[in-house]
Amino acid sequence: MRKNIDKIVLEAIKEQFDKTQNTPSLKSTNEAYAIQARSFKNTTEKLSEKTKKSHQELLEGYVDVANKVSVKLDSIDYENANLNHSNYRSLKIDETYNLNAAFLHGLYFENIGDMNSKITTDSLTFMRLERDFGSFDKWQKDFIASCLSARNGWAITYYNVYLKKYVNTIIDLHDLHVPIGCIPVIVMDVWEHAYYHDFLRDRKLYVFSMMKEINWQKIEERIEKIEMIGRIM
Repeated sequence: MRKNIDKIVLEAIKEQFDKTQNTPSLKSTNEAYAIQARSFKNTTEKLSEKTKKSHQELLEGYVDVANKVSVKLDSIDYENANLNHSNYRSLKIDETYNLNAAFLHGLYFENIGDMNSKITTDSLTFMRLERDFGSFDKWQKDFIASCLSARNGWAITYYNVYLKKYVNTIIDLHDLHVPIGCIPVIVMDVWEHAYYHDFLRDRKLYVFSMMKEINWQKIEERIEKIEMIGRIM
Protein backbone atom coordinates (compact mmCIF):
# COMPACT_ATOMS: atom_id res chain seq x y z
CA MET A 1 0.00 0.00 0.00
CA ARG A 2 2.80 2.40 0.95
CA LYS A 3 4.63 1.72 -2.35
CA ASN A 4 1.48 2.54 -4.31
CA ILE A 5 1.10 5.84 -2.45
CA ASP A 6 4.74 6.73 -3.07
CA LYS A 7 4.32 5.97 -6.77
CA ILE A 8 1.25 8.21 -7.01
CA VAL A 9 3.05 11.04 -5.21
CA LEU A 10 6.10 10.73 -7.45
CA GLU A 11 3.94 10.83 -10.57
CA ALA A 12 2.13 13.91 -9.27
CA ILE A 13 5.43 15.66 -8.52
CA LYS A 14 6.75 14.83 -11.99
CA GLU A 15 3.57 16.13 -13.61
CA GLN A 16 3.75 19.39 -11.65
CA PHE A 17 7.49 19.70 -12.36
CA ASP A 18 6.92 19.28 -16.10
CA LYS A 19 4.20 21.95 -16.05
CA THR A 20 6.28 24.56 -14.25
CA GLN A 21 9.75 23.96 -15.71
CA ASN A 22 10.73 26.61 -18.22
CA THR A 23 14.02 25.03 -19.16
CA PRO A 24 14.25 23.39 -22.60
CA SER A 25 11.47 20.81 -22.55
CA LEU A 26 11.48 17.14 -23.49
CA LYS A 27 9.17 15.91 -26.21
CA SER A 28 8.62 12.15 -26.31
CA THR A 29 8.72 10.26 -29.58
CA ASN A 30 8.46 6.57 -30.37
CA GLU A 31 12.21 6.34 -30.79
CA ALA A 32 14.66 9.23 -30.30
CA TYR A 33 13.88 12.01 -27.85
CA ALA A 34 13.68 15.65 -28.90
CA ILE A 35 14.08 18.73 -26.73
CA GLN A 36 12.66 22.13 -27.60
CA ALA A 37 14.35 25.48 -26.96
CA ARG A 38 12.22 28.03 -25.15
CA SER A 39 12.45 31.75 -25.84
CA PHE A 40 13.47 33.66 -22.71
CA LYS A 41 12.57 37.33 -22.19
CA ASN A 42 15.36 38.59 -19.97
CA THR A 43 14.50 42.02 -18.55
CA THR A 44 17.92 42.77 -17.08
CA GLU A 45 19.49 46.05 -18.14
CA LYS A 46 22.95 44.80 -17.15
CA LEU A 47 23.25 42.80 -20.37
CA SER A 48 22.92 44.32 -23.82
CA GLU A 49 20.31 43.18 -26.30
CA LYS A 50 23.15 41.90 -28.48
CA THR A 51 24.37 39.64 -25.65
CA LYS A 52 20.85 38.39 -24.91
CA LYS A 53 20.17 37.63 -28.58
CA SER A 54 23.50 35.86 -28.98
CA HIS A 55 22.86 33.79 -25.86
CA GLN A 56 19.42 32.73 -27.08
CA GLU A 57 20.94 31.66 -30.39
CA LEU A 58 23.55 29.62 -28.52
CA LEU A 59 20.80 27.83 -26.60
CA GLU A 60 18.95 27.02 -29.82
CA GLY A 61 22.18 25.73 -31.36
CA TYR A 62 22.84 23.34 -28.46
CA VAL A 63 19.26 22.07 -28.63
CA ASP A 64 19.56 21.49 -32.38
CA VAL A 65 22.78 19.51 -32.03
CA ALA A 66 21.41 17.47 -29.09
CA ASN A 67 18.41 16.45 -31.18
CA LYS A 68 20.59 15.47 -34.13
CA VAL A 69 22.78 13.37 -31.85
CA SER A 70 19.67 11.71 -30.42
CA VAL A 71 18.53 10.69 -33.90
CA LYS A 72 21.95 9.25 -34.76
CA LEU A 73 22.10 7.29 -31.50
CA ASP A 74 18.74 5.78 -32.28
CA SER A 75 20.24 3.85 -35.20
CA ILE A 76 23.79 3.39 -33.91
CA ASP A 77 25.80 0.22 -34.45
CA TYR A 78 26.38 -1.09 -30.92
CA GLU A 79 28.62 -3.92 -32.07
CA ASN A 80 31.55 -1.64 -32.94
CA ALA A 81 31.52 0.38 -29.70
CA ASN A 82 34.95 0.56 -28.04
CA LEU A 83 36.95 2.81 -25.71
CA ASN A 84 39.63 3.91 -28.20
CA HIS A 85 37.45 5.24 -31.01
CA SER A 86 33.91 4.53 -32.05
CA ASN A 87 30.90 6.46 -33.30
CA TYR A 88 28.97 5.37 -30.23
CA ARG A 89 31.56 6.81 -27.82
CA SER A 90 31.79 10.10 -29.74
CA LEU A 91 28.03 10.53 -29.92
CA LYS A 92 27.50 9.80 -26.21
CA ILE A 93 30.12 12.42 -25.30
CA ASP A 94 28.44 14.93 -27.64
CA GLU A 95 25.06 14.06 -26.15
CA THR A 96 26.14 14.93 -22.62
CA TYR A 97 27.90 18.12 -23.71
CA ASN A 98 24.95 19.51 -25.66
CA LEU A 99 22.19 18.39 -23.30
CA ASN A 100 24.03 19.92 -20.33
CA ALA A 101 24.59 23.12 -22.31
CA ALA A 102 20.90 23.39 -23.19
CA PHE A 103 19.55 22.75 -19.70
CA LEU A 104 22.18 24.84 -17.89
CA HIS A 105 21.44 27.81 -20.14
CA GLY A 106 17.72 27.40 -19.51
CA LEU A 107 18.22 27.27 -15.72
CA TYR A 108 20.50 30.33 -15.88
CA PHE A 109 18.05 32.40 -17.94
CA GLU A 110 15.27 31.53 -15.49
CA ASN A 111 17.12 32.56 -12.33
CA ILE A 112 18.46 35.99 -13.38
CA GLY A 113 16.90 39.25 -14.52
CA ASP A 114 14.62 40.00 -11.57
CA MET A 115 14.76 43.79 -11.30
CA ASN A 116 13.06 43.59 -7.87
CA SER A 117 15.29 40.83 -6.53
CA LYS A 118 14.71 40.20 -2.84
CA ILE A 119 15.15 37.25 -0.50
CA THR A 120 13.43 37.14 2.89
CA THR A 121 14.83 35.48 6.01
CA ASP A 122 11.69 33.34 6.41
CA SER A 123 11.94 31.87 2.90
CA LEU A 124 12.81 28.21 2.50
CA THR A 125 15.76 29.20 0.30
CA PHE A 126 17.30 31.46 2.93
CA MET A 127 16.83 28.90 5.69
CA ARG A 128 18.34 26.03 3.68
CA LEU A 129 21.36 28.03 2.52
CA GLU A 130 21.95 29.30 6.05
CA ARG A 131 21.61 25.78 7.44
CA ASP A 132 24.06 24.17 5.03
CA PHE A 133 26.62 26.97 4.73
CA GLY A 134 26.50 28.34 8.27
CA SER A 135 25.08 31.67 7.11
CA PHE A 136 23.60 33.23 3.99
CA ASP A 137 26.64 35.49 3.77
CA LYS A 138 28.93 32.44 3.80
CA TRP A 139 26.94 30.89 0.94
CA GLN A 140 27.22 34.12 -1.03
CA LYS A 141 30.98 34.40 -0.57
CA ASP A 142 31.45 30.74 -1.46
CA PHE A 143 29.23 31.04 -4.55
CA ILE A 144 31.11 34.12 -5.79
CA ALA A 145 34.39 32.24 -5.28
CA SER A 146 32.97 29.44 -7.44
CA CYS A 147 32.01 31.96 -10.13
CA LEU A 148 35.52 33.40 -10.17
CA SER A 149 37.21 29.98 -10.10
CA ALA A 150 35.37 28.32 -12.99
CA ARG A 151 37.11 28.36 -16.33
CA ASN A 152 34.80 28.72 -19.31
CA GLY A 153 31.84 27.14 -17.59
CA TRP A 154 29.41 27.46 -14.70
CA ALA A 155 29.02 28.05 -10.98
CA ILE A 156 26.17 26.12 -9.40
CA THR A 157 24.49 25.76 -6.05
CA TYR A 158 23.05 22.27 -6.11
CA TYR A 159 21.33 19.78 -3.86
CA ASN A 160 23.39 16.63 -3.36
CA VAL A 161 20.98 13.70 -3.01
CA TYR A 162 23.60 11.63 -1.16
CA LEU A 163 24.87 14.27 1.26
CA LYS A 164 21.31 15.61 1.58
CA LYS A 165 22.53 19.19 1.64
CA TYR A 166 23.15 22.15 -0.66
CA VAL A 167 26.66 22.57 -2.05
CA ASN A 168 28.42 24.98 -4.41
CA THR A 169 30.51 23.66 -7.27
CA ILE A 170 32.13 24.63 -10.54
CA ILE A 171 31.64 22.97 -13.90
CA ASP A 172 34.17 23.67 -16.63
CA LEU A 173 32.75 23.75 -20.15
CA HIS A 174 29.37 21.99 -19.87
CA ASP A 175 30.45 18.52 -18.89
CA LEU A 176 33.66 18.56 -16.82
CA HIS A 177 33.55 17.96 -13.05
CA VAL A 178 29.77 17.42 -12.85
CA PRO A 179 29.03 15.97 -9.38
CA ILE A 180 27.08 12.73 -9.03
CA GLY A 181 23.69 13.24 -7.40
CA CYS A 182 23.52 16.90 -8.46
CA ILE A 183 20.21 18.78 -8.73
CA PRO A 184 20.98 22.36 -9.83
CA VAL A 185 19.27 25.13 -7.85
CA ILE A 186 21.17 28.36 -8.61
CA VAL A 187 23.06 28.59 -11.90
CA MET A 188 25.49 31.29 -13.07
CA ASP A 189 26.97 31.31 -16.55
CA VAL A 190 30.63 32.38 -16.41
CA TRP A 191 31.66 31.58 -19.96
CA GLU A 192 33.39 34.65 -21.44
CA HIS A 193 30.64 35.01 -24.05
CA ALA A 194 28.15 35.63 -21.22
CA TYR A 195 29.77 38.89 -20.14
CA TYR A 196 32.69 39.99 -22.34
CA HIS A 197 30.68 42.22 -24.69
CA ASP A 198 29.24 44.18 -21.74
CA PHE A 199 31.89 43.83 -19.03
CA LEU A 200 35.10 43.07 -20.97
CA ARG A 201 37.43 41.12 -18.64
CA ASP A 202 35.70 42.21 -15.42
CA ARG A 203 34.04 38.93 -14.52
CA LYS A 204 33.67 40.01 -10.88
CA LEU A 205 31.55 43.04 -11.83
CA TYR A 206 29.41 40.84 -14.07
CA VAL A 207 28.87 38.30 -11.28
CA PHE A 208 27.99 41.00 -8.73
CA SER A 209 25.57 42.56 -11.23
CA MET A 210 23.80 39.27 -11.93
CA MET A 211 23.60 38.37 -8.24
CA LYS A 212 21.77 41.63 -7.56
CA GLU A 213 19.09 40.43 -9.96
CA ILE A 214 18.71 36.78 -8.92
CA ASN A 215 15.12 35.59 -9.26
CA TRP A 216 14.66 34.25 -5.74
CA GLN A 217 11.05 33.26 -6.42
CA LYS A 218 12.27 30.84 -9.10
CA ILE A 219 14.94 29.51 -6.72
CA GLU A 220 12.26 29.03 -4.05
CA GLU A 221 10.17 26.96 -6.49
CA ARG A 222 13.15 24.73 -7.27
CA ILE A 223 13.91 24.15 -3.59
CA GLU A 224 10.26 23.41 -2.82
CA LYS A 225 10.32 20.64 -5.44
CA ILE A 226 13.49 19.20 -3.94
CA GLU A 227 11.89 19.24 -0.49
CA MET A 228 8.84 17.36 -1.81
CA ILE A 229 10.99 14.70 -3.42
CA GLY A 230 13.22 14.45 -0.34
CA ARG A 231 10.28 13.63 1.92
CA ILE A 232 9.50 10.43 0.05
CA MET A 233 13.03 9.28 -0.80
